[in-house]
Amino acid sequence: MWRQQRILTIVLFIVTISFFTRNLIKEKGKYIQDSIIQNARASRSSIAENAANHNINPTLNYDNVLLRNVLQKGNNIFFIETTDRMNEPALVLCSIESAARVYPDRTVVFFMEGLGDIITEDDEKKVREHYPTLSSYKNIFFLPLKLEKLFAETPFMAWYEKIDPTKEIYWTHVKSDACRIAMIWKYGGIYMDTDVISIRPIPEDHFLAAATLTRISNGVFGLSIHHKLLWEFMENFVQNYKGEVWAHQGPVVFTRVTNKHCGVPKFTSIDHGKCENIFYFHPERFYPIFYPSWKKYYEVWENLPTFNNSYGLHLWNFMNKETKFMVVGSNTLVEHLYQQHCPSTYEGILKNKTTLY
Repeated sequence: MWRQQRILTIVLFIVTISFFTRNLIKEKGKYIQDSIIQNARASRSSIAENAANHNINPTLNYDNVLLRNVLQKGNNIFFIETTDRMNEPALVLCSIESAARVYPDRTVVFFMEGLGDIITEDDEKKVREHYPTLSSYKNIFFLPLKLEKLFAETPFMAWYEKIDPTKEIYWTHVKSDACRIAMIWKYGGIYMDTDVISIRPIPEDHFLAAATLTRISNGVFGLSIHHKLLWEFMENFVQNYKGEVWAHQGPVVFTRVTNKHCGVPKFTSIDHGKCENIFYFHPERFYPIFYPSWKKYYEVWENLPTFNNSYGLHLWNFMNKETKFMVVGSNTLVEHLYQQHCPSTYEGILKNKTTLY
């Protein structure tokens, strides 16, 4: 009996130590992330105040502050809005919220072309108040998308200066294709489309995702700052530009360049393929429901899929010409996804704080 009690005491001691160790690590990670964000905001306020005192345009310094304190960390999650809309659909908000939840130790950055300069903390507060379902997440930042600044010192600049947007059929999408490559080239991290719901962490930092067994997607990818493959993407984008052909500047560019290096990835299982230092993800990782079946997300399932092999779910919003959206109480697959992975957005729809689709 005495021996059993001793063993039980030792086991309880080990469990207690493990519990406190995990919480200590968690709190340390939260402290580091909070410090990064607080430093960025403090520096921003300081620059704005100094600019006002010396009659200097503070917008000249704003981007440098964020680069130094947030973006230069190289492990950010990026989303992009290349229209001037500010009332984002619920799916966009859900995508951003789900990423912030899955990656609490990373900064989630939403670049918007319609957003003006953010100079002071009050400016930032107003933007956050505009998106109440996201305002509680301290790791989410909203930044203006400035194409000239983003494309500077990249192969895109000469192309951008010559292009006539009024003659482009898919300008919003082509522009987005270029922005995501330039953004990861300059800042490093992971890019995601605004119709990708994150459900679990991606285990690799250098990766490309296959949308089919023969085509590489540009809807989700992650690479480090100034990775050579990104420069090749940009050069290929410009040299083979055909903006009138759908997807030619996006998945086709990624597929053409990566196939030149490694050929078409051959998947014998859902395990990652690899070429040089880049992982290739099986379509199951982000595209478990293939695009011809995209409506399944908006249907009622007798047995809900677990998506155990997926890191995120691409909802193929471009296919959604019928403007299907998440309906509260519908018991559809997309409603369950909202409830589980972006609960604040779901609650916001209940309270009419967001647009419906």
